[in-house]
Amino acid sequence: MNQQKTHLRRNLHLSVLGIIIVSLLMGSVAYPGPWNKAVSAIGFGPTLSENPFKLGLDLQGGTHLVYEADMSAIAEADKATALEGAREVIERRVNAFGIAEPVVQTNISGGHYRIIVELAGVFDVESAIKMIGETPILEFKTQTPESELQTEPTAEQQVQIDAAQETERAAADAILERAQNGEDFSTLAKEASTDETTKWNNGYFGWINADDGMYTALASKIATKKYKTGIIPLVYEDASDLLVVNFLSTKSEDSAQLSHILICHAESQGCTNTRTKAEALTLAQDLKTQLTTKNFSEKATEVSEDTGSAPTGGDLDWIKKGMTVEPFETAAFALTDGQISDVVETDFGYHIIYRRDTKAVPAYEIAIVKMPLTTASDVIQTNPWTNTTLSGKDLKNAAVAFDPNTGAPYVVLNFSSEGGTKFEELTASNVGKMIGIFLDGSAISTPTVQEAIYGGTASITGNFTLTESKLLVQRLNAGALPVPVTLLNQQTVGPTLGQASLDLSIKAALVGFALVALFMIAYYRYAGLLAVLALAVYAALNLALYKWLGVTMTLSGIAGFVLSMGMAVDANVLIFERMKEELRSGRDLNTAIDEGFRRAWTSIRDGNLTTLIAAAVLFFLSTSSIKGFAITLSIGVLLSMLTAMTVTRVFLKWSIIWSFLRKTWLYGVRQPK
Repeated sequence: MNQQKTHLRRNLHLSVLGIIIVSLLMGSVAYPGPWNKAVSAIGFGPTLSENPFKLGLDLQGGTHLVYEADMSAIAEADKATALEGAREVIERRVNAFGIAEPVVQTNISGGHYRIIVELAGVFDVESAIKMIGETPILEFKTQTPESELQTEPTAEQQVQIDAAQETERAAADAILERAQNGEDFSTLAKEASTDETTKWNNGYFGWINADDGMYTALASKIATKKYKTGIIPLVYEDASDLLVVNFLSTKSEDSAQLSHILICHAESQGCTNTRTKAEALTLAQDLKTQLTTKNFSEKATEVSEDTGSAPTGGDLDWIKKGMTVEPFETAAFALTDGQISDVVETDFGYHIIYRRDTKAVPAYEIAIVKMPLTTASDVIQTNPWTNTTLSGKDLKNAAVAFDPNTGAPYVVLNFSSEGGTKFEELTASNVGKMIGIFLDGSAISTPTVQEAIYGGTASITGNFTLTESKLLVQRLNAGALPVPVTLLNQQTVGPTLGQASLDLSIKAALVGFALVALFMIAYYRYAGLLAVLALAVYAALNLALYKWLGVTMTLSGIAGFVLSMGMAVDANVLIFERMKEELRSGRDLNTAIDEGFRRAWTSIRDGNLTTLIAAAVLFFLSTSSIKGFAITLSIGVLLSMLTAMTVTRVFLKWSIIWSFLRKTWLYGVRQPK
């Protein structure tokens, strides 16, 4: 008998020690900082990864976009399938750009077919919209015969143009009047602007100036008329647009007149020279010792390997900040006028920069409502290229390849069987003529067909960098959207707001844990203390599992975790109440513990099972934020059963080994008189 008791005690000691070790390990996985500091201090032991928890959009901040799918051309029975297809394409595009944990989901309600995109950690809204919404349109075109080209509108077409312009100018004047009367400019932009980039960003366009970029004539007009900030009191008319302009602010930007000499090497971008990096550096340093302001232009023409500027003595004209790569810009704007730089390294090779002059260029910050203006090109046929039946829908896949002679990257197109047949027929009927390969309306390659091409493969050999080639391949392989989509709404959640929500959530969880702990200890005394310890084990296991399983934490997910903690305590309450009943009936403490767990198990099992069923329904039939709640609640419920039925039981059994812990009042039952 004594041997059995000794063996039982040894097992209980080992069980408690095992629980403590597992809890410490799980807590260290969740929060590895203290563990790693201890390992560093003693100089022994493995360090743990300090990767943070994955946070959702509402906690980390990021971009929330809502798109409406146009189903007007889709049969009713196929609309759900088309929407899911669009969702998959958008998800592929997002994944291709390496965004962590994107959420892309569909929503069908009231005849509206929408796609909701959540990009945690992405704050560049314009890039996100461009990345998701752009459909890579790949077209193959033949040259339009000159006899079919129209250079001037007919009298009837001119009447059509004049009538359209009159209507469009009246509409722009109406928007201008509303803006001058104080209506919110961002609301007007969303209502009337045709520019998808600015309309969802309060109409904000950015900075313009009279030297370069878009709307240089508008910048000149602002400078000439000396407009004050606010709504500019006229509609600005561009070649094919009407702009209502909100002039926000002005600043002066330094523009430097620069020349440079480039010496490239085999490792530099876009260089065909085979010299080593060390050889290029030595050559550039030797050249620097020979340069003066008088001979710089001559030397640049002789030795510079920038084919664009070498013929003009290395002249880069006027350069503002933001127009060149960072090392070049930093060096150039650190110079004074008439000074030549030391050797500067960039991805393109080694540069020597000569700053010739400086001027201040006024820049103007604007927001716009962009509206259309019909032009002759909208009604007459002036396109020198004619579409063919071959297009991006016939593409099987695309890949990056490299020219064996120059090492330059290009894109290989592999067509489907039907597309291969079309390509063969197209090349066979246009021998000696050019075929244009267009991407998003721009010609990227216009080769002349030498002979019919068989095999269903074509190549695009534009002046691509490796990055541009990879980007093009990613976009082509992502595919075109099966239905058109329109951006309905965009929201940006700032990281500060997300951090505030996270801090409040953690604070709420800690306060809730403390209140539950106080109640359990006050009401169930020592048994309540053991329940709190089991709850701490439960929390450590939960948080470690969130990291291992890659659970993305959201506000609703934290709510699910806190709720599951309450349910874990609830299981202990059922067990302790059953124990108290057994103790009051006269049973000894050991038997009361066994009976308490046995009799409470069915209630705990059934209660948790119904919760898991409800969580499963929420996960499969709800939106992403509710899915986060369902996931954390489910994990918590399963772990709560484990900790309540095993950890708490081991603690109780271990406690009654000690005589001073066998007092029934410690478990909420008064001693019998």
